[in-house]
Amino acid sequence: MQHVSAVREPLVTGGKTLHDVTQDICYQVEAKPNLRWMAALSVALFFLGVFFYSVYRTVWYGIGEWGLNKTVNWAWDITNFVWWVGIGHAGTLISAVLLLFRQKWRSSINRAAEAMTIFAVICAAMFPVLHMGRPWLAFYVFPLQNTLGSLWANFNSPLLWDVFAISTYFTVSLVFWYIGLIPDFASIRDRAKGPIAKFSYSMLSFGWKGSAKAWSRYETVSLILAGVSTPLVLSVHTIVSMDFATSVVPGWHTTIFPPYFVAGAIFSGFAMVLTLMLITRVVFRLEDYITLEHIALMNKIMMVTGSIVGVAYITEFFIAWYSQVEFEQYAFINRATGPYWWAYASMMTCNVITPQLVWFRRVRYSIPLTFALSIVVNIGMWFERFVIIVTSLHRDYLPSSWAMFSPTIIDIGLYVGTLGLFFTLFLLFAKFFPVINMAEVKTILKYTVDNGPTYNPSKAHHAPVQTSTPGVPASAPVTYNQHD
Repeated sequence: MQHVSAVREPLVTGGKTLHDVTQDICYQVEAKPNLRWMAALSVALFFLGVFFYSVYRTVWYGIGEWGLNKTVNWAWDITNFVWWVGIGHAGTLISAVLLLFRQKWRSSINRAAEAMTIFAVICAAMFPVLHMGRPWLAFYVFPLQNTLGSLWANFNSPLLWDVFAISTYFTVSLVFWYIGLIPDFASIRDRAKGPIAKFSYSMLSFGWKGSAKAWSRYETVSLILAGVSTPLVLSVHTIVSMDFATSVVPGWHTTIFPPYFVAGAIFSGFAMVLTLMLITRVVFRLEDYITLEHIALMNKIMMVTGSIVGVAYITEFFIAWYSQVEFEQYAFINRATGPYWWAYASMMTCNVITPQLVWFRRVRYSIPLTFALSIVVNIGMWFERFVIIVTSLHRDYLPSSWAMFSPTIIDIGLYVGTLGLFFTLFLLFAKFFPVINMAEVKTILKYTVDNGPTYNPSKAHHAPVQTSTPGVPASAPVTYNQHD
């Protein structure tokens, strides 16, 4: 009986050569903006205008413009903050952790995921600064000697830990993202025809020549930054969870929050990566680089992290029951059956039940279903943060202080406005920067088998496996320079 083993689906399809990779990805930068991109940018700019108006109202009139009250003193602002930080988590995971584990499928999606991280952290940072009420005094959170007199930053406050964790996360992610762009900027520089484009990309590429020493340093710096970034995947959202876990509010004071928040952040982050990459894949015609195999692998990660989040939800109820603390038990029962039951039901449906559909192969490889699922997951993760924050606050120890929260038009405007800010930045990035890492995609061409779904060992000694680069044997290393 002849044994036939399956071969992994190719990471790059269409029989691409090194020149094809450069041509396909640089074309999006070099071509004039198309109508679809301009229409999308117009919509994003409209919501960016909503954001600026909402910020003006908040800064000029104060946070009384929001729907907060004495009982619910955290609501949409912190909900949106945690949601945006969570979305930014997948970029570092794809860039750093998967690089250290030598997962080659990351190469087509890491550039957009890193950009998403940076833009999401910018959106997240808006909310704590605005919540200060006087954002021009934001420097008070930094321990500046001989400036604040007797007023010093409180290092026991997890809010201060947030400042250091998120600023570190943003800085490392920005450097990691930009270092990876340098070789690709050089490719665009060498192809540029206009003097402005040539000068701009020359400045951005830092005079990259593609020498062996330059590539060696590039690889070394990438690995060092990946090693530095990996602890941030766990630490940043762990510290965000400490904002809640170090308090004594029932429903918050729990040790499960750090791993629960990290899993939820990866869950929502991969959902947003899927949303963006599925749109980019169609708009820029990159189906050969962002393949169904990439989509299926990201779906699997979403399924695993979604299941972890579901276990965390159940564990919270178990611990509340096991603790026999009346206030803890009431907090969780009130979440599921109280006035905000609809938010809890939305959270459970979107985050626990819906992702289980990914167990079916037809769903994992379906682009319309995956796109819908990615939207549903991000809606559910927003409701998760809302449920954690508002349902734990709106029922205090004293029934006389119980209150409901209702968002104002400014609350809604700030949230919708940050979506406008995010998509404005992402659309500009996708048009003027290479949205896929050309340098890394070229290195995986030799691992790409595009000659059929099976491999027959009886014929292996007669005909070598054809790589997607014509004329290059399967065992030969692929080399290139920025001119390819």
